[in-house]
Amino acid sequence: MMEQGQTTFKRELLAVLPSLRAFAISLTGRHDQADDLVQDTIMKAWAKQEQFEMGTNMKAWLFTILRNELYSKMRKRGREVQDSDGIFTENLAQHPSQYGSLDMQDFKKALEKLPEEQREAIILVGASGFSYEEAAEICGCALGTIKSRVNRARQRLQELLQVSGESDYGPDAISAPITSRAFAS
Repeated sequence: MMEQGQTTFKRELLAVLPSLRAFAISLTGRHDQADDLVQDTIMKAWAKQEQFEMGTNMKAWLFTILRNELYSKMRKRGREVQDSDGIFTENLAQHPSQYGSLDMQDFKKALEKLPEEQREAIILVGASGFSYEEAAEICGCALGTIKSRVNRARQRLQELLQVSGESDYGPDAISAPITSRAFAS
C-alpha cells in the first residue's frame, strides 16, 4: 500500500503532465521526442522523489529535470540537424484550413528562429505560466537575465511576424466584413 506522501507526490506529478508535455514539444519540435523526454523526466523524478520537498513548486522542479535531461541528450548526441530555412518542418506540417491555424504555423516558424535561450524563456513565462523568478530558477540564471531574454524574444517575434499592434490580430481586411456580418445580431 502507498504511503500518504507518495500518493500526494503522484497526484501532483500527474497534474503537471500536460504542461510538461507541452514544454517538451515546444523545445524538441517533435511529439515522439517530447513523449520520450517526458517519460525520462517522470522516471527520474519518481526515482528521486525523496529529494523533492512537498509543498514546494512541483512544476518548476519537473521542468528543471526535463530541461536538464534535454541538454544531457543533446550533449550526448553531439550535433543537431539545422533547419534554419524550415525545409524539414515544412515536410512535417499539414497546411491548415483556417486562418488561426495559419497564424499558429507562422508563429511556430518564428519561434524556431529565436535563439534557444530566448525561446526557452518566452515559453516558460509566456506559454507555461511561470513567473520570471521561477523561470530564472529553472534556467539557472539571474532574474534580470530571464527578463531580458523574454523582452528580446517578444521584440524579435514582433519583427518576424510583422506585428505592430492589436489591429494585426484577427481577420484580415478581406475576411473582416464577412465575419462581422456573420456574427452581427
